Amino acid sequence: MELLYYPGCTMKTSAKNLESSAVAVLRALGHELREMDEWNCCGVASSLTTDDLMHHVAPLRNLVHVEDQGHQRVVVICDMCSNTLKQTDTRVKARKADLDTLNAFMDRENDYKGTVKVQHLLEFLRDEVGFDVMRKKVKRPLKGMRIMPYYGCMLLRPREVAIDDAEEPRILADLIVALGGEVVDNPYKVECCGTYRTIEQRESTARRAGKIASYALGRGVDAIMLSCPLCRFNLDVRGKEAEELIDGYSQVPVMYYTQLMAVAFGLGTGSCGFETHAVDPIPLLREKGVIS
Repeated sequence: MELLYYPGCTMKTSAKNLESSAVAVLRALGHELREMDEWNCCGVASSLTTDDLMHHVAPLRNLVHVEDQGHQRVVVICDMCSNTLKQTDTRVKARKADLDTLNAFMDRENDYKGTVKVQHLLEFLRDEVGFDVMRKKVKRPLKGMRIMPYYGCMLLRPREVAIDDAEEPRILADLIVALGGEVVDNPYKVECCGTYRTIEQRESTARRAGKIASYALGRGVDAIMLSCPLCRFNLDVRGKEAEELIDGYSQVPVMYYTQLMAVAFGLGTGSCGFETHAVDPIPLLREKGVIS
């Protein structure tokens, strides 16, 4: 099945390996991602002020283009893009006056008719592919790997656009089990990674990354699985920097769920781009027999 796909900026820059591994695993599952035409930056995050519609122009323009291309669903891989597009879609469907204002403002675009469903890739995998199907695709199970699922903020907040329970999410943990790994729970799994503080408060973000991983380290975790490009950067890159700030701390490998799916499906590491990681996952994957 062909899936119309909105990439967003990060998939084309610092998270190319998230995109490439997602394309590979979906192909293995019998699905093809087709990048939508004429997409633009999602705007990253909607404004927190209820009367500021201008922050919704960029995401709404993308939804208009989904309709223009004859689709009623768009799949999104980036957590931040998914959250932003969903918040705008939810708002304009609930507030006709806002939709009318935005449609009038975008006078060179067609009007948004409100027919699009924004679906995070994890939702598609859980709700339409199913964990049983993914389990049957596993050729190199993550046997013996103790993995901590980390959700961060964008998958679970606000509740109106969340893909799982905000307090006790299961989607990543269920995927780990389907891939043959062992789940190591962590009370910090839904804590913020530090987000954009990573630019101006680098040390603070590094210490936060260390805090998130330290609890799991004490329980013998081998790796962290997540889905957000910004979380990956903060827990991996800033987490590695935390080794210089926290006595006795050593950062574990941090991987996207699509990367772990790729190696578990026996697709190798060609689509994973592990060379861009601050903590190289290859030695761990070889030690556990997941790759040769």
